[in-house]
Amino acid sequence: MTTRRKVGVLVSGRGSNLQALIDACADPAFPAEIALVISNVPGVFALARAAKAGIPTLTIPHKPFPSREAFDAEMDKALRAAGIEIVCLAGFMRLLSAGFAEGWRGAMINIHPALLPSFKGLHTHRRAIEAGVKLHGCTVHLVTPELDDGPILVQAAVPVLADDDEDSLAARVLTQEHRCYPLALRLLAEGRVRLDGGRALVDSPAPQAALVHPAP
Repeated sequence: MTTRRKVGVLVSGRGSNLQALIDACADPAFPAEIALVISNVPGVFALARAAKAGIPTLTIPHKPFPSREAFDAEMDKALRAAGIEIVCLAGFMRLLSAGFAEGWRGAMINIHPALLPSFKGLHTHRRAIEAGVKLHGCTVHLVTPELDDGPILVQAAVPVLADDDEDSLAARVLTQEHRCYPLALRLLAEGRVRLDGGRALVDSPAPQAALVHPAP
């Protein structure tokens, strides 16, 4: 049996994408397993999700550290001590230092609630509605020192409806996030990702036909 890759997940909140990863990793045939969940915020629901699944957890509050680099160094120490091979950011609300991002380059992924490179940063659903785009969605990408940047692994698009508000659009996108993140982790863990400059080339089945909205 192929050895499963050890994954560390960084969280700061409720952990709905963590749950999607937990559910995927519950299948013994999945090529990765979550070996550690780290939160920078004590008592968040993501930690309860991990504990329920029997996954070791660690809380490292960021406020006592004198710098971002010092905090990241402590996280890095914990991840490497646990033998982590892939890091997943799942609602981790901290900017990472360049050194940490470089140290895990090619082995750290993030999910962003927009179709990158559009709508980097916060309040993506509100900004998508205000911009009048017809398609919105989510992106899983490899992490680089730049915010919401890095080679794209997986994207999913959803329609933006005329009566959407932030909450309704966010809910539609979140459903796709829960599909995309386990898929991206699988692709990376199985070694099916090749980097070509700033692009990630993925060995996967042929893509579906083009998605057009509104439909012709």
